[in-house]
Amino acid sequence: MSEEGVMEIRLISKQEAFALPDIVQTIPKSIDKNSLNEIVKQLLKESHLDSVEDLEFDFIIVGELLRSTVGEHLSEKSISTESTVDIEYVERTPAPEPEDSILHDDWVSSIHTCAGKWILTGCYDHSVYLWTSHGKSIVSIKNHSDFVKDVKWISKDDPQKGFVSVSEDQTAVLWSWEEGTTKAKSVFVLKGHSRGIECVDVSPNTEKLATGGWDTTLKIWSASLEKDEEEPALKKSKSKDNVNVRTPINTLEGHKQAITSVQWMDPHNIITGSMDHTVRVWDAELNGMKNEIIGHKAFLSSSWSPLANSLLTSSADQYIRLYDPRSTEGAICRSSFISHTRWVSSVEWSPYSEYLFLSGGYDSKVMMWDTRSPKAPLFNLQDHMGKVFKVDWSNRNYLLSGGDDNHVHIFKNRN
Repeated sequence: MSEEGVMEIRLISKQEAFALPDIVQTIPKSIDKNSLNEIVKQLLKESHLDSVEDLEFDFIIVGELLRSTVGEHLSEKSISTESTVDIEYVERTPAPEPEDSILHDDWVSSIHTCAGKWILTGCYDHSVYLWTSHGKSIVSIKNHSDFVKDVKWISKDDPQKGFVSVSEDQTAVLWSWEEGTTKAKSVFVLKGHSRGIECVDVSPNTEKLATGGWDTTLKIWSASLEKDEEEPALKKSKSKDNVNVRTPINTLEGHKQAITSVQWMDPHNIITGSMDHTVRVWDAELNGMKNEIIGHKAFLSSSWSPLANSLLTSSADQYIRLYDPRSTEGAICRSSFISHTRWVSSVEWSPYSEYLFLSGGYDSKVMMWDTRSPKAPLFNLQDHMGKVFKVDWSNRNYLLSGGDDNHVHIFKNRN
């Protein structure tokens, strides 16, 4: 398809504040997003919209963000320029701004935020740390006897419900913490795994936990901090430090190698990724597997979005892949994203957008993506000095990452 000549387009927007009259425009096929942006701003100005100078727009053609000329984009999609083409414009996602950096004594394995004010981190020095969103140290706990591999607040909004940490020492610990204090109390030690625990997640109703690790089993636990003597999973004996020991409610078996990621899709279904090259969907009520995605490499991380109804995965290659795990077509990969140059260790969906997500890799890179632009990320965030182990977007206002340079980087989301 030649870049020469002109074509007709119709500019449309689903954002009411920027909607224009339905008018067909004639443009050169060689026009790019920057020139289109100026056209839209001029049309908005003529429509008496104030303050258009600071506006920036992106353009979506056939479901994908425009990153070349309009003619090249349509040629790649095998779309004719002989008929009028609809081009949707959306306000451009602004670049996140670097805010703070938190230095740890060892590698940072995990990060999770609560209420936009508190940051939990897990560290290879066997410790769990609690910080303010500005990087001030509040609580430091060294209760585990091996690497802490994952941490989660029980509630993303209420720190009073406590948090959980999991470790290579084969235990998980449920903690209580009172806001305004500098100490956390271990309420339950969760015992049942026979090898190190890699990952933990909390059900959306905050009632249960799910853990996975090197013993290949998925275990489900009560997330309650209450000492309910009627609970069948609660042992009446206590550990040497006088902390109650809790055992799992259920154990689900099927993976053949370590479980590297676990996430609740809803109160009844759990997704796990494994080094056995599979991602599995489990029914936590019926205690069985519902679906399976078979990959070509070990899965290192996964992230489910209820907004997009889609699953992101990263593997022991350079790819991030997008699936619908509920598909009856064998969970076909819907899209692939490649810009990392080494293993992608962590992916996480935005909590408010069905299109945006974060990734971090062993190439020291942290990237912010839009699923409508699979060929390149929206932004490359500040580089780490070593491997990135974890990215976190549990609060819409903050993008966080941690790795083997002992740092957590905090970026402010301006969207």
